[in-house]
Amino acid sequence: MTTTAPPKDLRDFYEDPTVPVSSGTPRSLRQARMLAAALGTDTPGTILDIGCGDGTAAAVAAPLLPGHRIIGVDWSQDALRRARTRLACSPVRGELTDGGLPFRSESADAVLFSEVIEHLVDPDAALDEIRRVLRPGGHLMLSTPNLAAWYNRALLLAGIQPVFSEVSLRAIHGRPGKEVVGHLRLYTARALREFVAASGFEVVRLAGAPFHGVPRPLRPFDRLACSRPPLASILLLHAQKTPARKT
Repeated sequence: MTTTAPPKDLRDFYEDPTVPVSSGTPRSLRQARMLAAALGTDTPGTILDIGCGDGTAAAVAAPLLPGHRIIGVDWSQDALRRARTRLACSPVRGELTDGGLPFRSESADAVLFSEVIEHLVDPDAALDEIRRVLRPGGHLMLSTPNLAAWYNRALLLAGIQPVFSEVSLRAIHGRPGKEVVGHLRLYTARALREFVAASGFEVVRLAGAPFHGVPRPLRPFDRLACSRPPLASILLLHAQKTPARKT
């Protein structure tokens, strides 16, 4: 078990340079391929990587999205400093709440939202803000850990806290792993689909991705589980902004 100094609040926690701000390349690559397929031969446009962390996801996606302008967005100054070393466009500071993102309504063609939603106090407001900045028909490419991953089902049966879940911001208790990353919410495949659809998006596709933290002997099983998204370690969801509801 590792421990950290108690954070003053969540903002203080995420500004700590020891807190991980990126996830594995396999997930980023699968997500980038899904977005490239979704955009197809569309005229190159603007892609916002919201919660860009150290810029890994955008850097992996860039070669697959030639001509598109990828802009990293993050609240953490430490993450932005690291992202500047990886991104062609200078990343910008922005928040999904407390004033919103520094972009005009309907100004983005796509949003990458990688491993962010599980950290949010108010995911409803976050998706409202993402919907605001997306053009009609714009693409949302979201990834998040799967509460019902194949090994989490076994761990729960054994009375062990699921991987990805956390009961403290100071230390890991009751589950495998060593890193405290500040997860506040976790989703199953069904819950994620329903939540995104209720937020004004049409879910186009749900896929799975492996988790880099799975022990090496179990990685073949983890890759196999990707073919069944409800069992996969990571959920990759592609959705499009639907027309505004008439009142």
